[in-house]
Amino acid sequence: MNNHAEYYTDDDEVIEAYCVRCKETIEIENPIAVWTRRGIPATRGECPICAGTVFRMGRTALHSGEARPAAVQVASNTRTKLAQDTAYVNFAEGDSAIAEQLADDLRKAGIATWLHEESSDVHWAGGVHPALTECSRMVYVLSAESLNSESVTAAWSFFRSKGKRIIIAQLMPLDPPDAIRRSPRFDLSHDYKSAFRQMVQALSQ
Repeated sequence: MNNHAEYYTDDDEVIEAYCVRCKETIEIENPIAVWTRRGIPATRGECPICAGTVFRMGRTALHSGEARPAAVQVASNTRTKLAQDTAYVNFAEGDSAIAEQLADDLRKAGIATWLHEESSDVHWAGGVHPALTECSRMVYVLSAESLNSESVTAAWSFFRSKGKRIIIAQLMPLDPPDAIRRSPRFDLSHDYKSAFRQMVQALSQ
């Protein structure tokens, strides 16, 4: 049995997703089957209201007949070096769909991004992921899950220890960790478009 069977959905007619901009569940337009870096199936498409990119985690009928690719393994000696101004998007696995949307919006705004890899293959005690060293700024996606994620905490802790800039993208009314409570914070749950514009301005400074 596929290890990712829990991500399967039998909804083969209508594929819905939550749009963080419109703050509602919509039917995905122009859906296509995609896979995350860890080999988890997802669907990417457009919101019919705002025309923004939306993601839905899980296998759908669009994945029928497609073999799941092996999770991408990133090695410092094989990966293309990132530009210094690349923004490291730091998030918990449960927030993958929203983080993908946010990263896509940032790229459209001209900001290169790298998505955090929450994987047992990344041993923080044994070394630092090259992307953490190369990226000069971080977008920390604040949620209940990210507050309790060891790898997410390890990532922002490394950034803080190096004096690198951390910006908080808040998904719910939660206080950030005390160590980064003074970092600029933008509430995406209230007014996504306005908060996102302000976040882009902060990242561009």
